[in-house]
Amino acid sequence: MNNAAIYFHPDGYDTTGAQLMGRHSAGESFLRGFLRHAQIDQLHLLNASSRPPDQLQPLLNRIETSPRPVRWLDRMSRAQLANPGCLYLPQPTLGPEAWTRRALGRTRYSLCGITHTTATHRASDLIADMVTAPVEAWDALICTSDAVRSGVQVVLDRTREDLRSRLGATRFPDPQLITIPLGVNVSDFTPSPDQGAEWRARLDIPQNAVVALYLGRFHATAKMNPATMALALEAAAVATRKPIYWIVAGWSANDETTASFHTQTQAFCPSIHYRAVDGRAPETRFSIWSAADFFISFSDNVQETFGLTPVEAMAAGLPSVVTDWDGYRDTVRHGIDGFRIPTTAPRPGLGRDLAYHFANEWITYETYLAAGAQVTGVDHGAAVAAITALVTNRDLRRSMGQAAARQAQHHFDWSAIIPRYQALWTELAARRKAAAPEAPDAAAIVDNPRRLDPFLVFATYPTALLTSSTLLRATKGLSREAIRARLSEHLAALGRWALPTEAEAGVVLDHLANAPQASVAELVALFPFPRQGFLERGLLWLVKFGVVELVSPPEVSNRTEA
Repeated sequence: MNNAAIYFHPDGYDTTGAQLMGRHSAGESFLRGFLRHAQIDQLHLLNASSRPPDQLQPLLNRIETSPRPVRWLDRMSRAQLANPGCLYLPQPTLGPEAWTRRALGRTRYSLCGITHTTATHRASDLIADMVTAPVEAWDALICTSDAVRSGVQVVLDRTREDLRSRLGATRFPDPQLITIPLGVNVSDFTPSPDQGAEWRARLDIPQNAVVALYLGRFHATAKMNPATMALALEAAAVATRKPIYWIVAGWSANDETTASFHTQTQAFCPSIHYRAVDGRAPETRFSIWSAADFFISFSDNVQETFGLTPVEAMAAGLPSVVTDWDGYRDTVRHGIDGFRIPTTAPRPGLGRDLAYHFANEWITYETYLAAGAQVTGVDHGAAVAAITALVTNRDLRRSMGQAAARQAQHHFDWSAIIPRYQALWTELAARRKAAAPEAPDAAAIVDNPRRLDPFLVFATYPTALLTSSTLLRATKGLSREAIRARLSEHLAALGRWALPTEAEAGVVLDHLANAPQASVAELVALFPFPRQGFLERGLLWLVKFGVVELVSPPEVSNRTEA
C-alpha cells in the first residue's frame, strides 16, 4: 500500500504542554497508530520545524519507537517528496502547500490534509483558498465526520458561486473530500479494575457508587457549556434518589480559570458528589476511565468537529450520554453504545449578524462561539431519562459498555483506520500518475499571486534596477582583511542566508582585482546555475557596504506633481 511523508512539527504531536488541545491528542494518537499499523517499509517525516532531527527524535520515541527506518526530510527539500509520493498534513493547509508544490511540478506528489476545527477565520480561509489554489484531483482533504464534510462542502460551494457571479469563473480545482474518523489506540484504554479502585479510593468515592465522567479541556465557550450536563445530572439524582458521583477531569489555561470552571459548574448540581481532577497527565488521561460507569459530554458549539473523547470512552468499555451533535453522531450509536441527546439550532439566516460581527472583529472568536452555543437547545428531558436509565440499571450499563468496546475495536482502532488512509493515498497516486502531462507554458507559471517576488511588486521603489549590462568595479583602497571585517559585522550580516557566501564574495573580488570593471552578466557567469540568482542580487550587497561600486550610478530625477 502507498506511503506518505508525515508533516512533523512538535506542536502537532506533543501532549506534554500546559495548553493541551484536542489536536495534540489526536496527533499523538494518529502517529502512534501509524507506527503500529501502517504497512510501510520506511517512515518518512518532513521536518517542519527549525530544530534538527536529533532534537525531535526523543519526542518521536516517546510517542512510539519506530520499528522501521526513519527518513527525515528537510522542509526546504520538498522535491524529495516524490518518494513516497504524498505529503500528509495534520491540518487543512492544502492551498499553501499546493502553491509550494507548484514550482516543483503539480504531479510531483499528492497532498492529503485533515480537518480539526473549521470555525476559525484561518480554517475557513484555508478551505475557501482551495478553490483558487493549484489543488489537484490527486489531492484530498480528510473530513473527520459527515457533519464537518457537509460544512466544508458549503464553504467550497459558496466560494465557487461567488467567483462565478463576480468574475465569471467556470473552472475550479476538484480535490477529494472523504470522511474518515479519527481513531484511538484501543489498547491504551483497556479498563483496569485495580486502577478503578485506586482512583475511587483517592477521590473518596465508594466502590459501589455510580460514577459519571467528563474528560476534556475546560472552556465554556470554545468546548462546551458544562451547565447542561450539571442540570441533567442534578435532575437525575433527584429523580432516582440515588447518589451520583461526577468526576470532572480536565484543564484550563491556568489554575484560576480551572477553579472558576469547577465553581460555576457545581452551582448547577448541588446534590451531585463532584470530584475535580487535573486531566492533563498521560497516566490520568488513560486510567481515569476505569473509575467511571458512564461517560457524559454535551458538545454544543461549532468549535467541535469530531469529538475524540466519546471514542476513548467506548474503547474503555463505557456507555456514553452525549449530544446528537457533529461528529458525536458518527460514533455513539443511540440505544446501543449509549444515548445521543437531541439538539436544536436556529435556522440558517439567523446567524448572519454573528458572522458579520466576527468578520469585522467587533467580537472575539470566543464571543462568536458563545453566542451560537447559547442558542443550541439540548433536550433536557431526554438527557435526564438517559442518565436515569444508566444510573438505575447495571445490566444496561454493562451491555452498552460491551457494545461500545466492540465498536471501538472494530471501527475506531487505528488498526482499522490506518488502512483507510493508505487506501486513499493509493487512489491519489493512481490519479496523479494518470494525469495528463503539464503544458510547458502552464509549467512556467509558478508564482503564487498572493506571495509575489518583492522585487516585482516593489520594482518602482528604487531609482533603478540592476541589469545584466550594469558595470561594476572594486572600491579602491580597501584591503581584503578590511573587506572581510566589514562584511562580518552584525549589521552587514543581517539576512545572510539569502546572500553570497564569503567564498563566493571572494571570487567576485578576485575577478574585479584583475579587471578595471565587469558587467553583472560577466560576474554571474563565474558561478554554477543554481547560485547565479543569489550572486546577481548579492552584488548589490557588496555595493551597499562599499566593497564594490557602480561604474555609472543611476541619476535621481526631479519629479514634481502637477
